[in-house]
This record gives sequence, structure tokens and C-alpha cells, in this order.
Amino acid sequence: MQDKVRIGVIGVGQIGKHHLSNYQKVAGAEVVAIADINEAEARQVSETYHIPHVYTQFRDLLQRDDLQAVDVCLHNNLHMPVTVAALQAGKHVYCEKPMAGSYVDALTMYEASREANLKLAIQLSTLFADATKAARFLIERGMLGKLYHARSTGFRRRGRPYVDGYGSAPFVQKHNAAGGAMYDMGVYHIANLLYLLDNPQVERVSGKTYQEIEMDPARQQRSGYDVEELGLGFVRFEGNVTLDIIESWAIHLNDLEGCVVLGSKGGIRLEPFGFYQSVGDLDFDVSVDLGGFDWRQHTLRANPDAYDSPQHHWVAALQGRVPLLPTAELALNTMLISEAIYLSDQLNREVSVEEVRATSKSSAVKGLT
Repeated sequence: MQDKVRIGVIGVGQIGKHHLSNYQKVAGAEVVAIADINEAEARQVSETYHIPHVYTQFRDLLQRDDLQAVDVCLHNNLHMPVTVAALQAGKHVYCEKPMAGSYVDALTMYEASREANLKLAIQLSTLFADATKAARFLIERGMLGKLYHARSTGFRRRGRPYVDGYGSAPFVQKHNAAGGAMYDMGVYHIANLLYLLDNPQVERVSGKTYQEIEMDPARQQRSGYDVEELGLGFVRFEGNVTLDIIESWAIHLNDLEGCVVLGSKGGIRLEPFGFYQSVGDLDFDVSVDLGGFDWRQHTLRANPDAYDSPQHHWVAALQGRVPLLPTAELALNTMLISEAIYLSDQLNREVSVEEVRATSKSSAVKGLT
């Protein structure tokens, strides 16, 4: 039996509650403290999830010397200052996606984790999907040959937070969230494709964002909606590899095809999962038994629970049972691509990585560092 990992959760809103529910499914996790500025909500959550210690100031939680790790479940522009404070307090950090509100803030988080020699993980749930595991399995065995292009897609027909009925207003405010569909949904799909491509070095990016579809005027005014509903991008990586991106919160279509990875010997579509090859004059569309694959992984491989979910993996990595997947590196590269799309839209041209790094500005909430 492994020792339990003692965790503190900062922020117990919609996302925080989701993380707490996940930790209840992880035998090795023990959430012993939570912090939220809304004391009444925090105390209600503590009763629901049987958490003994409640704080209204996150720094008070960080002073506990019996916590190995904290989980940051706050709005995007709070990620950097709270994560850095936690790392400086000697805690490993798990942070909700996207990594931060800007590339430079994400880089600050990453460098702080390296300097402190502590683990930093970002919530990238798509890495633990059966389809992603199967795709990685095929790629690592050379079944796709040389990878050269991928497509990242995310679809909601009418799913803008708050104005379309889901979530709260801060999700659509730049001063809280920093971005819209690209940051809220795109991070999952882009980072997943980067993972399958082995996180190549970005060279140049072209992009465009839109906010065109009408919304309820009263909810628009109350929300202060000022982020994009649709993001588009084209990324050039080193090694002649490319990625195209379309991410929609709202769009007049009934669906978009799922993410794909293309190689010289084969191709994969993630949703619904399919593997495609051609041999001479013969084309193969291969159906895959993902359920059987998952069963054998759990039956035949060591530490079968360590890849069941982001929280399972985080706890297993803290216990030393498995190496931590490079979610921080993937999320950092995703931030670079997303900010490049915004900069390209602003300048109306393709931009280089060097331009993004030179112009990126902190969007973090002041006064917390």
C-alpha cells in the first residue's frame, strides 16, 4: 500500500467541485484542506466532501506543513500568482487548464517549478482518453510512419458560457479568463495533438478569431462578454510538421469531424476512433476495440489505475509509481500557439515564435504575488 498524498484545493467553484469529486475516486488521495474567498460556499463544500479544514485566504492554506500538493481551481488570470506562491511554499502544484492567461505567465509558472524542483501538472483530461492511449500505442509502434500533419477540432453549436446558459460570466471576460473558446476548449484538443506529435517546436503561426453570432442582449450586457466564440489557426513546426485548428463555442453547423493525425503510412481519427491505411491498391478502414484495449491495459500492465484520469495520474506520480506526463510542457506550448493566434489576428499576418515571446504581457491579477 502506498502512503496517501495529502492535498489542499484552492477554489471550490464549479471546477473545484469537479476536482474534489474526482479525488474521491482515487484511493491514494486525501484532501485535507480547501480555500475559497466565499466562506459560506467553502463550508458547505467541506461538509459535502468531508474536508476537515477550511480557509478564506489561500496563503493560510499554504502555511500548512502537512500538505504535499495543492490543486489550483481558479480563473485563468489567477493561475500564475497562486501557483508560484504554492511552489515557493514548497508544494507540488496541479493547476486547472489553461495554464495561465498569457504565455509569459505560463512560462513564469514553469520556470518557478523548475527552480523549486517541484512537480507542476496541468489539467489535460484528453490525454487519458482511451482514444488517445490507443493512438499513442499505434504511433509508438510506427504504424503511422512519419507524422506530418494533424487537425485539432472542438465543437459546440451554441455553448458560449453564461450567455447560452452554461457556466458563469467570468468565463467570457478577458480580465478573468483572458480568452474564449481557444482557452476554454482549445487547450484540450491542441495539447492532445501536441502530445501525439511528441510536442514539436513551434516556428510560425497564422490565426483568426470571431465573435459574430447574436446573443441575448440582456445577458450580453450583464456578462461583459468580450472574448471570441470561434478560433482558427495554422501552425508550422520544426521538421516540416503542421497543425490546423478550429475551435467553436458557437457556430451554425451540426458538427465538426474529430481530431486527426496523419502519417506517411497511416492516419488516425480520434472521434469516432478509426485507423486508416493503404497497401498497394487496397485501402483499409480499421475498426478498433477500445474497450478490449483498456481491459488488457488494466489486466496486464503495472499500475493500471495511474492513467485512468488526470487526478489518478497526478497522485500516482506524487507517490513515485509512474513518471509524470509532460502536461506542463504541453500546456506551455499550447499557450504559445493560442497567444500566437491572437497576435496574428491583431496584426493580420503570420507571426513567429520570437514575436510572441517578445510581446507577451502578463494578464495575472495584481497583488497576489
